[in-house]
Amino acid sequence: MEERRCRYCQQAFQPSKCRPGQMVCSAPPCQRQRCRADHRHRLTADPEYRQVCCDSRRKWRAGHRDYWKRRRQSHPEVAERNRQQQRLRDQKRRLRRFANNNLVFDLKCVPAGVWLVGAGVEHLANNNLAPAQVVVFQSRAAWLDPPAPSCQQQRSGAVAAFAP
Repeated sequence: MEERRCRYCQQAFQPSKCRPGQMVCSAPPCQRQRCRADHRHRLTADPEYRQVCCDSRRKWRAGHRDYWKRRRQSHPEVAERNRQQQRLRDQKRRLRRFANNNLVFDLKCVPAGVWLVGAGVEHLANNNLAPAQVVVFQSRAAWLDPPAPSCQQQRSGAVAAFAP
């Protein structure tokens, strides 16, 4: 029987006599990867299998209603980490909505420079959704000649005074 290379660990192995088409060695990590890949493939290819998996999760959650509450109470560090990750996910979601907003394109006429400062900046060349904080500084010319306040910004009878 010929030797084959495992598609996950690249180690040589002898296929089983019962499974001549075996492509993955019998090491537990490789078998776990094989099972995960098969599960992902079946979820995308078989709608009935996908429905059975959803129903199974739904039944488990119905039978263990307070599991997540107890888990958060007994593992506060995990709960805090999840809160931080959720904040990042929410920020990304807001940025995606902002990126799809057509009004953003009007900002191109503003003469401004963008400076990205922080860890990992060198990897941002092709990353459009990089996490960043944007600080907008008003130019010095805008400070010297402020616009007149609108009638909504003034109290009746008050005189506006500006200092540069």
